[in-house]
Amino acid sequence: MRSYKLHLIRHGATDANKEGRYIGGKTDLPLSQEGKREVKNLYEDFVYPRVPLVFSSPMERCVQTAKILFPAREITTIENLREYNFGDFENKTATELDGRPDYAAWAAGKMPSPPNGESSKDFVARTVLGINEIIRIMMEKQEYEASVVMHGGAIMMLLAACGLPRQAPAMWTSDNGKGYTILITPSLYQKTGAFEVVNLVPGDVE
Repeated sequence: MRSYKLHLIRHGATDANKEGRYIGGKTDLPLSQEGKREVKNLYEDFVYPRVPLVFSSPMERCVQTAKILFPAREITTIENLREYNFGDFENKTATELDGRPDYAAWAAGKMPSPPNGESSKDFVARTVLGINEIIRIMMEKQEYEASVVMHGGAIMMLLAACGLPRQAPAMWTSDNGKGYTILITPSLYQKTGAFEVVNLVPGDVE
């Protein structure tokens, strides 16, 4: 059975990213003007995969990024690829949350989730469901390569949980408009839930 290659790409920057706010799956922000320029420059300067299928988180910042990087492709949104739910910490900065005991406990890893938010375990499980939906669609269409525009936190946690080689989440960070290529071999993935991380996205300058 053939393997499936997915290029996981982080969306471009928003104004809230610059402000250091916790912007998750509840706040649907567009790209900032600077974020749009940055993604357009990346598209012009680097080689992005020429793929038959493009998927995206349904959030505006991801869909906008996908349209810039893959202008000739229809974008299919996947609900389970939404960003982490920060609950009561959503749209706040660390400075604004400073002094809250629940924030200090969560930041120190002593709480599984923010109040009214999502645990890391549930976040990863949901993201995996999103990847599984993409693979199902690829199987139906008999396509074996696709790009996926999603969130930096989702990429980081997914690769830490399922990626080979095994690395801590902080080792899988990615800049806006960049990311990683993963290779999903059905026999390995079905047996262990793991896949290989094989490359960086985008590629070298042409």
